[in-house]
This record gives sequence, C-alpha cells and structure tokens, in this order.
Amino acid sequence: MELSIKSVLYFSTIILTGLSAGFFVAWQVSVIPGTLKVTDSVYMSTMQSINRAILNPTFFTIFFGSNLLLALSSIYLFNGDRMAFWWMLFATVTYLLGTLGVTALGNVPLNDQLDLLNLAEMPDESLQEFRKYYEIKWNRLHLIRTIFSVLSFILALGSLLNIPR
Repeated sequence: MELSIKSVLYFSTIILTGLSAGFFVAWQVSVIPGTLKVTDSVYMSTMQSINRAILNPTFFTIFFGSNLLLALSSIYLFNGDRMAFWWMLFATVTYLLGTLGVTALGNVPLNDQLDLLNLAEMPDESLQEFRKYYEIKWNRLHLIRTIFSVLSFILALGSLLNIPR
C-alpha cells in the first residue's frame, strides 16, 4: 500500500476529528453527570480549574487542528471526486459553526465570566445563583457542540466512503 500525502491528510483529519468528537462525548456522559452531584463551591472551583488546565497544546492541536485539516481535506478534494468534496466540506462547515463557533461564542465567554470570580470571597447565595446561570447555559451549549462534532466526524467518514478507489 502506497502512503501518499493525500492518505496521510485524510487519516489525520479523521483521527483529529474523531478525537475531538470523542472528547466532547466523553465529557457529556461522564463529567457533566458527575458535576451535577457536587456542591456549588466544588463545582465552581472544579470548572475554574478545568477551564484553565484545558488551555494546552494537546487540546489546541485536537480542537483547532480538526477544523484546519477538515478544510485542507476539502480543498484537496475540490478537483477530485465531487461527492467526497461535498461530504468533507459539510463536515468542515459543521465543525466550524457547531463546534468552534458555539465554543467561541458561547462556552468561552461563560468560562471567562467564571474565571473572573474570586470564589473564596463569594457568599453561598451568590455561588448558587452563578452556578445555576452558568451550568444550565454551559451544559446546553456543550450538548450542541457535542452533537455537531460527532456529526462532523460522521460526515468526514462519509467523505472517505465516496473517494474513488
């Protein structure tokens, strides 16, 4: 089997997009149910910690690299098989709007608001009030980006099925 740039690009695209979708699904089915069972102060401090820790090269490579490689794969397919191109383009747009867009315009601003809080100095009522505001919105947005990241992964796989052999 010949290993071409095209093969490496498609393989890398599928791997990164799958890792991104897997990350969001794993969070949806494990972290969110777990955080529903902790106190307000534990929840808020845990989310502050996670939001700070996630800003690292590995996460950025998976999260932003997925969309970059989806776009490059779309460009590469443009002059090739039209059906595979459209599947990959839809995967790219789906990830861009539903995963990156929702994160940038929804989850990140909420995380920034949380990061500004000095939790040790907040009264219990304020913690409870902010948690309710933050958690409901954040979890709803997370579900949306999870669905879109999985859909993008499925569309990228569909593209591979439409590439002529």
